[in-house]
Amino acid sequence: MRLLVALFTFHFSLFTAMAQGWPAQYGGVMLQGFYWDGYADSQWSILERQSDNLATTFDLVWIPQSANCGGQSMGYDDLYWFSNYNSSFGTAEELKSMIATFKAKGIGTIADIVINHRKNVSNWVDFPKEEYKGVTYELKSTDICANDDGGKAKTEAAKLGLSVSSNNDTGEDWGGMRDLDHKSANVQNNVKAYLKMLLEDFGYVGFRYDMVKGYSGSYTKMYNEDAKPQFSVGECWDSSNTIKNWIDATDKTSAAFDFQFRYTVRNAINSQDWTKLAAQNEGNWPLVSGNYYNGSYRQYAVTFVENHDTEYRSATAQQDPIRKDTLAANAYLLAMPGTPCVFLKHWQAYKQEIANMVAVRKAVGITNVSQPVTIGSIKDYFAVQVEGTNGKKLLCVVGTKAGSYTPTNTNWKKVLSGYHYAYYVQGIDPADITFPELKEDQKPQDGVYNGVPSFCTVGEGEICAFFEAPVTWGSQIFTWAWMTGKGGEDYLGTGWPGVSATQIGTADNGNKVFKWVSAQTTAPNNIIFSGGGNQTNDLVFTNGGYYTKDGQQDVVTTTGIQEVRRQMSDGSYKIYDLQGRRISQMPSSGRPQKGLYIVNGRKIIII
Repeated sequence: MRLLVALFTFHFSLFTAMAQGWPAQYGGVMLQGFYWDGYADSQWSILERQSDNLATTFDLVWIPQSANCGGQSMGYDDLYWFSNYNSSFGTAEELKSMIATFKAKGIGTIADIVINHRKNVSNWVDFPKEEYKGVTYELKSTDICANDDGGKAKTEAAKLGLSVSSNNDTGEDWGGMRDLDHKSANVQNNVKAYLKMLLEDFGYVGFRYDMVKGYSGSYTKMYNEDAKPQFSVGECWDSSNTIKNWIDATDKTSAAFDFQFRYTVRNAINSQDWTKLAAQNEGNWPLVSGNYYNGSYRQYAVTFVENHDTEYRSATAQQDPIRKDTLAANAYLLAMPGTPCVFLKHWQAYKQEIANMVAVRKAVGITNVSQPVTIGSIKDYFAVQVEGTNGKKLLCVVGTKAGSYTPTNTNWKKVLSGYHYAYYVQGIDPADITFPELKEDQKPQDGVYNGVPSFCTVGEGEICAFFEAPVTWGSQIFTWAWMTGKGGEDYLGTGWPGVSATQIGTADNGNKVFKWVSAQTTAPNNIIFSGGGNQTNDLVFTNGGYYTKDGQQDVVTTTGIQEVRRQMSDGSYKIYDLQGRRISQMPSSGRPQKGLYIVNGRKIIII
């Protein structure tokens, strides 16, 4: 009997640990490794180059949805789940390399999971057919909620002689793409396989679930209990008790982003009334601010002060940003309980100061269940004490008069201060706190044009062009071509940004080289290349033209045997005649006389 009890206790404890949405007493800090349209800064290869700096400060990095979306995308119009991971942020190989490098340096990677909705291939109801480990996965029209897009999906399906699910959405309807029916066994099987693949094949440690108000939290519970991620956090975008109710619906198998915390900080800073940091805005979600905190939910709060949806994007997309004092906002964020998530733009602007704040947080031993106590609160400053481990404490003071604030308790020792913030510690010698020395981030090497690579070839009769893309332009390059006086769609048969070019190699300077081949029998007059939020100017099309971001550089021409460059450099090409004799004297034209030659080990015709 004792053995049975012991076994039951063991299995119960194991199940509980596996189903836990976020660890208690967790002292880690997360980075949101992207911002809206931040294609250049969030390339997998670029984030990997910064891993040494990131490892000094962050335990987790949340990255964008990482599969191909059929075009340039931030990932929220997800198309492929299993088969295509060449995204706007890099290739599948670059993604796996980054995750492995992060893991080796103590950083876990959090995947962005978009399963509320999914993009279609060509009409309202078709989805890609994909294979994974010998199993075919494909969503059907009957996996779309009956009331999707106010019933429009059902109407469009009927036009094709198809039907949608008989089940209505279990959450909020959204008309941007097809809302998935999570009651469907097929949807469940697809999602379960997808999540396990991300953990097992790519090496992610957890999930950030997008738009969780779109379907019942009980399905997040189902998926987490099946996949067993180490970390799970949902985007339950709300400022009320809805967040707590969603966590309950997941049976606490997931944490949630603390939007209440974010709104509290925004209100205090934008109004320059720092007393508002002690106020709860709405409902009963347990804020990580002031003296109010419901301990039973404390570990499930992932706090933040800005993200890709709230940041200022442009004059026409101002969103809802914190308009000043972002450094003070981060000082408050990194002093408080919960699991802080730092926004990439803030990290880029204040690397050393944020790294120092995190160093103090970890030295004091603040975790996601630490207790905050308000020490002082007036319009010009807010002072809060947070208990760490082993009797250590941190006093965070933020506000326009933070610099002139003096703690009444002389045991507090100042360790950090800056614009509108100050940190004091107690129970720890400031000299025992080690502040990281950050390296200069490795910059991507765009390089300069130094000749057409030998792998650029033009097939007989091909209409094509080559583009050497800076690494910051991403792994997907698009081609937009048109005839004079006509739109690009008339030539390409598609809308902007056009069609994908194919990567064919890497230039000596590290830039990726892409080739676009026309499906038409006549050549266009003009061409544009784009990728990663960047694009060239309108360029004149030359068949076989070799282009960079600065325009056309050279031409590759056609022969029946191999390609021939019109311009050659004796510094980079070894040229021999058919008898194997090295041609050492280059003519003033920059190339040998017409004829058949061996160039870099390949037979070509010079014309």
